[in-house]
Amino acid sequence: MENKKRNIIITEEQIKEQIKIVGEKITNDYKDRPIYVLSLLRGSFIFTADLVRAIDGKTQIGFMTTSSYGDAEESTGIVKVENDIPDNIEGLDVLIVDDIMDTGITMDFVIEHVKKLGAKSVKTCTLLDKPSRRKAKLKPDYCCFEIEDLFVVGYGLNYGDYYRNVPYIFNWEN
Repeated sequence: MENKKRNIIITEEQIKEQIKIVGEKITNDYKDRPIYVLSLLRGSFIFTADLVRAIDGKTQIGFMTTSSYGDAEESTGIVKVENDIPDNIEGLDVLIVDDIMDTGITMDFVIEHVKKLGAKSVKTCTLLDKPSRRKAKLKPDYCCFEIEDLFVVGYGLNYGDYYRNVPYIFNWEN
């Protein structure tokens, strides 16, 4: 795949603009109350860093690592917690941030996990939403882009362990 031509789906500039817009919405929704931003590693770390800078308000940040893909292009459907939330989130307003909502299985699992830990409220934010692949009855509360059923890479999204550092989102042309 790496030898094929990159087809840019979302530019770096488009990403920056949408993050600014979503950050303003989150700021409005959480005005006068702190939020705990839970970044799902590894895919969302770049998005989360840019997103929290776009939020004007008190934010606490934590990380959780789950896996359901391995090195595959499709989810296995089984969510595994590799590193759990390091903080006590009981009574907090939690915003779960992920790079992409595809089947929704991982997000559904994490939402339930966060609720069991006693969060006061739980909302979700994704860089990308791929509703055509949804298996769980979910829709992100905040989303930058809705995309077609494409395997995409870049801006935190990986192929194997690579391409997270690319500042735009792309796929490979056939």
